[in-house]
Amino acid sequence: MTQPSADSIHSLTQRAILQLAEASDAEALEQWRVAYLGRRGELTNILRGLSGLDMEQRRELGALGNRAKTELEERLAGRTAEVSRAQQDAAFARDRIDVTLPGRPTIQGRLHPTTQIVREITDAFAGMGFSIVEGPEVEWDRYNFEMLNIPEGHPARDMWNSLWVDYRDEGGRQPMLLRTHTSPMQARVMESTQPPVRVVVPGKCYRYEATDATHEWHFYQIEGLAVDEGITFADLKGTLYEFARRLFGEERRVRFRCDYFPFVEPGVDMSIDCFSCDGNGEGCRICRDSGWIEIMGAGMVHPKVLADVGYDTEKYTGFAFGVGPERVAMLKYGIDDIRHFYSNDLRFLSQF
Repeated sequence: MTQPSADSIHSLTQRAILQLAEASDAEALEQWRVAYLGRRGELTNILRGLSGLDMEQRRELGALGNRAKTELEERLAGRTAEVSRAQQDAAFARDRIDVTLPGRPTIQGRLHPTTQIVREITDAFAGMGFSIVEGPEVEWDRYNFEMLNIPEGHPARDMWNSLWVDYRDEGGRQPMLLRTHTSPMQARVMESTQPPVRVVVPGKCYRYEATDATHEWHFYQIEGLAVDEGITFADLKGTLYEFARRLFGEERRVRFRCDYFPFVEPGVDMSIDCFSCDGNGEGCRICRDSGWIEIMGAGMVHPKVLADVGYDTEKYTGFAFGVGPERVAMLKYGIDDIRHFYSNDLRFLSQF
């Protein structure tokens, strides 16, 4: 046990203060505390030695020792706070963000090329006063065929390779299928709306057929319908011509040729002059040397279709058309295989 004296207490205090200043982490601070203030620390040993002194010395050195102990405890608390702040500052320095650096680019998604074309087409017709409506992808036979002048057993049904749904209710089996076109919305809209009617119907369709470069078993279609008093074939031609100019360019020319669709009479297909070869048709892979590109089918709504929804066929006439967005996209962007649209290949999708 150290013999207590004023000099020993003073010397120990100064030495402890110097060593405390060198402690730079929590472990060193704890070692310092044990060495000087612990149960067997140096200052503790000095204070324990006071019991062998006379009363006057004990009082004097006891007071001096207690002041030394208080001072060292206060310095320990202060040094602990300094070390903690220094460690926090070092951590902040390591994790500091340089706000002057440019931000990291955020990878953004984009619309699928089919969605982009659907929006371009619907926007073109919306600008001409057409409303945009949608309908169910699982459809009744009644709307998909019968109300479109395609009764059961009609050979025209062979034009659509249908995917039938086995649906039964309390009355037994009901004919239902995945819609083969968006044309059923013609009947649905006219059933619930009195003329004038002007709608375009974008949506997905399904057909049971093998896939190849130009055919898919699921695809999009945009149906259009206009019904009012006095609508003529000239209105159909003018509307579709304006659409072609808006989507493919002001300089486009159009061509109409007779075609057959059960729900229109007369029916036509519409072509535009090839924008790749300017209609020359010489060695062009887009129009295959014809100078023309077919983009849609159309025609005047069949009187029976109008009559089946309760319209007065002596008063109202109308026209309808259908266009495939994937086909338009293939033509517009030079895509040679429709299967690219749904192969989920980012190398293809990231181009649009």
